Amino acid sequence: MYRKILVAIDDSATSTRALDEAIRLATDQRAQLCIVHVVEPLAATLYPEAGMFADELLASLRESAQALLARAGARAARRGVNARTALVDNGGYPVAQLVLAYAKRWKPGVIVLGTHGRRGLQHLLMGSDAETILREATVPVLLVRSPAGARAKGAARGRKPTARSTR
Repeated sequence: MYRKILVAIDDSATSTRALDEAIRLATDQRAQLCIVHVVEPLAATLYPEAGMFADELLASLRESAQALLARAGARAARRGVNARTALVDNGGYPVAQLVLAYAKRWKPGVIVLGTHGRRGLQHLLMGSDAETILREATVPVLLVRSPAGARAKGAARGRKPTARSTR
């Protein structure tokens, strides 16, 4: 039985699926839920013009992140789950390491993550925070695939995708 569940989200459909699974799990287990989001200012500063507006850009990123966490918390509340939220500043560290560090402090029984299921060159170029967390976490990790990732994996094996429950 899990007493504490940590779910890391971004603003993707895949992380929304992971959040929904974490909410279902928290409801089933009567567990505390913590929703974590990492602010990544580096992604926005890849544009040369961004340097002129760094302070405004960071404030906007944090504001968007707070709104994302508020929506996620409200989503959990509508399902009867009282969730805490945590905004983590990147500080130049990889997202996976920050999620792992937060998990080490909060001590969840399980970590829930969305994964896009990237393979090949796309995986090589973009890396995988989910894969790093899966390898390095000291607690179980539940990966929730994106709909596209699940279809691609089935097609890669020469199978026709089938409907399956994620529970």
